[in-house]
Amino acid sequence: MLDHLAIQCGDVAASAEFYDSVLAPLGGVRLMDFGEVIGYGVPPMPDFWLGPQTSGEGFREAHIAFQAQDRDTVVAFFDAAVEAGAEVLHEPRVWPEYHSNYYGAFVRDPDGNNVEAVCHRPE
Repeated sequence: MLDHLAIQCGDVAASAEFYDSVLAPLGGVRLMDFGEVIGYGVPPMPDFWLGPQTSGEGFREAHIAFQAQDRDTVVAFFDAAVEAGAEVLHEPRVWPEYHSNYYGAFVRDPDGNNVEAVCHRPE
């Protein structure tokens, strides 16, 4: 449903390093660099953007959920995030309170955002 999403980062380079790592298992790659603004996605067009913080004061947490093709991909995302030093919010598991096939993992990115990989398919 989303065309694209952009978040503001305190340190774009640190966030780019994190997202380079955690989006790779999901098939996402860095597609465009415009100075400090970086676009990620599955070719040909980026749908997730990073940029420097240019508005507002203080931190405003965002929740970003990336779709994974299967449960193994959720685990690969989680492992890449942990390897990148992310704070673990929730290890990969089924979330029956959402629906019976909701399988997700949640971590914090370098700016403190809640980042998730989720698969909606049954095992």
